[in-house]
Amino acid sequence: MNLQPPMIIVNFKTYLESTGKRAIELAKQAEKASKETGTCIVVVPQFVDLAKIAETVDIPVFAQHIDPVKPGGFTGHILAESVKETGAVGTLINHSERQLKLSVIDSIIALAKEKGLISCVCANNPSVSAAVAAMKPNITSVEPPELIGSGISVSKAKPEIVTDTVKLVKQVDPKMTILCGAGISTAEDVSIALKLGTRGVLVASGIVKAKDPYSVLRAFADATKK
Repeated sequence: MNLQPPMIIVNFKTYLESTGKRAIELAKQAEKASKETGTCIVVVPQFVDLAKIAETVDIPVFAQHIDPVKPGGFTGHILAESVKETGAVGTLINHSERQLKLSVIDSIIALAKEKGLISCVCANNPSVSAAVAAMKPNITSVEPPELIGSGISVSKAKPEIVTDTVKLVKQVDPKMTILCGAGISTAEDVSIALKLGTRGVLVASGIVKAKDPYSVLRAFADATKK
């Protein structure tokens, strides 16, 4: 299974367009674009869709979150073990819509590592990204919250956030895979993000709510090859 950058991570969030049967169809479109271009495309569906999607497609599937708990009396929490059991291979951590304290992030990264799950930690600025990098996740993604879902990409609106993040994170961990999120909606946004030193993008509504998600996915994947 391809988990090599450059990569595109597609967060399904909780949009109706990426729920249930529509989530499966979207995952299939991501798989098609990935196989046609050779670009790593990761899908991040809702928890109830994880197992079905992991069974259906041959591209990496991540969870949207896991909790730092062991099996036992934790009603309503998400176990790393249950995520692994679905066939998912990784998890997002600390998305701006599911923010966590640094101590909790550290615990979840350690748990993910223990269970053999890839960890992709989101951060809102360069300094937090650097702090997160010190915890040794597999991937960090910088996403200013005010630009998420705006259609205005951080790579265009605030390129210095991306370049400063790359600089600081590389000082902490030169091998860290760094992604750029927030407002990514065109192939040009993807190209700019890569030119600024990242290894890919984390995207949501730009794909999920597109009229033709496959065409956008294909354009994004093609942009990683230029």
